[in-house]
Amino acid sequence: MIVNGLPAEQIDIADRATQYGDGCFTTMAVKQGEIELWKAHLERLKHTCERLYIPFTDWDELSRSAFNCAQNETLAVLKILISRGSGGRGYSPIGADKPVYIITLHPMPTQYKCWQEIGIELNVSNITLAKQPLLAGLKHLNRLEQVFIKRELALDAFHDCIVLDTDNMIIESSVGNLFWFHDNAWFTPSLCFSGVEGVMRNHIIEHFKQNAIDFYLCREGLNTIQSAIEVFVCNSLMGVVPVNAIEFADGHRAYYRTDKTRQVQQEVTHHRV
Repeated sequence: MIVNGLPAEQIDIADRATQYGDGCFTTMAVKQGEIELWKAHLERLKHTCERLYIPFTDWDELSRSAFNCAQNETLAVLKILISRGSGGRGYSPIGADKPVYIITLHPMPTQYKCWQEIGIELNVSNITLAKQPLLAGLKHLNRLEQVFIKRELALDAFHDCIVLDTDNMIIESSVGNLFWFHDNAWFTPSLCFSGVEGVMRNHIIEHFKQNAIDFYLCREGLNTIQSAIEVFVCNSLMGVVPVNAIEFADGHRAYYRTDKTRQVQQEVTHHRV
C-alpha cells in the first residue's frame, strides 16, 4: 500500500474515509506494466474531487506513484482512493484541508476472462438505488447500497444482476454499466439521479460517436431491456461482457444474441492505454 507516495501498512483511524466515507476511488486494469485508460481515470478522479469539494492538488505525484506501482505488473488491478483526510468537527469538512491518496495493487479477478468469452446470465436485484443528483455518476466511497446488492447476489446462482432506482428505472449492474441493442440502436441508462459513470462506459460512448453508431442515453424500465436483441455489461477491468440471458421477477427468462456485442468487444479492446 502506498499512502501519499510512501509505503505504508495503515492509515489514520481519524481519516474521514473511514469515519464518513468522505472520498472517492477508481480501479484500473494493469497489463504489461501499462495502466489502461489512465487519462480517463485521472480525469474522473479530478472531476469527482471537484464535485465533492476535496482540495486535492498533488496529481503529478499521484501519477508517478501509480506508474511506479504498475511498471512491473503483468496483469493486475490498481486502485486509487482519495480521502479528504483527517480533520473537521463531526460531519463538517471545515479544517480537513490535507487530502490523502492511497494506492493498492490486487490480483485481476479470474472470472472476467471466462465471462468475456462465454457470456453471463443476470437477474434483477430487489435492492434499489436512491436518487441523489448531487452524487449521481460519482464513484464515491459511500457504497452500502452496492454491499447490500452483492450480499443478495451471493445467495443466487447468477453472475450479476440488473439494478434499478426507486422509480424502477434501469441504472446499472452490480459490477458495471449496461448497454442494450434495440430498434437498430444502442441504449444505456442516463445517470442523472444515481449510478456510476464508468470509464469503460464513457470509452464505449466515445467509440460510438467517432464511428457514427446510433446510441441513446435513456431512462427506461425493464420492458425495454426485456425486448432487446442484445445486452452487455462493461467496466474497466472486465471490458465488454455479453449477456446471454436475464431472468425477471415474474420468472420469465429472456435470451439474447451476441453478434453486435462481439463486434463492440473487439473494437474497444484496442487503444485503451
